[in-house]
Amino acid sequence: MIKVLIADSLDKEALEQLKAVPGFEVTVKTGLDEAGLVGTIPGFNAVVVRGATKITRPVIEAGTDLKIIVRAGIGLDNVDSAAAKEKKIAVANTPAATSISVAEHTFGLMLGAVRNHGRAVVSMKLHKWEKKALEGTELYGKTLGIIGCGRIGIEVARRAIAFGMTVLAYDVIPIKTNLAVTQVPLDELLAKSDLITLHIPKQPQPVVGAAEILKMKDGVIIVNVARGGVVDEKALLDGLNSGKVRAAALDVFAKEPPDDFALIDHPNVTPIPHLGAAAKEGQQRAGLEVVKILKERLS
Repeated sequence: MIKVLIADSLDKEALEQLKAVPGFEVTVKTGLDEAGLVGTIPGFNAVVVRGATKITRPVIEAGTDLKIIVRAGIGLDNVDSAAAKEKKIAVANTPAATSISVAEHTFGLMLGAVRNHGRAVVSMKLHKWEKKALEGTELYGKTLGIIGCGRIGIEVARRAIAFGMTVLAYDVIPIKTNLAVTQVPLDELLAKSDLITLHIPKQPQPVVGAAEILKMKDGVIIVNVARGGVVDEKALLDGLNSGKVRAAALDVFAKEPPDDFALIDHPNVTPIPHLGAAAKEGQQRAGLEVVKILKERLS
């Protein structure tokens, strides 16, 4: 019998399919901290997580029967891949499953930022009518800079082109697309973009800090639906306070949930509680991909 631990919520249809696989015994236990996982993981051959549960070195070392760790989502920053490799435990994720979900979310934030939707909603909730003060701009004719142009970046570019935007992109590897995307050095992207959106993995240091913000256009808009910490939050707040940065839309934060609300409370910041991949369709695709991975690796 192959024992599978579901440590974060999984799409209902995917969970039912997984339970129906002959020879699989599926246990759902969500909300476990490190100590809880260490006490639970022995005896399980596979563990499935999303973004909340962290599979740390102590958890991996306790997983004496563990053969595979699967993340239903993009990125593996909540899994200690190095520790897994040492123990010869496979690690997998579903990088394509939620690309459209994240790209649509990004574009929604961009639209909201240029048209002041966040401020308008707050204003209306306070029973105000600030029509003249909240005039915005169009996306049409603007230049979008995409930092990190993989699957999600390409989907964002596709939508930007449909809106009549010019798209510049920076990546550390050649960008593969037949779309009208121009790959440029980072400094050129910073200097020419009206809006900048990030779609890169978690980094040891911020990719956008005070020096990078100084190189941007006055009145730039910054969108981060990547990972907390890729934008220096203090530098961003300074940029907003000085007017260098017109607005920011942030789906991710250096600490989640945040304990410092100075950036979130800025009137020109639209804060979202890490909902980029949280669309029903994307989570269904991710869940079904998890089922496929486990069947292929363990059946």
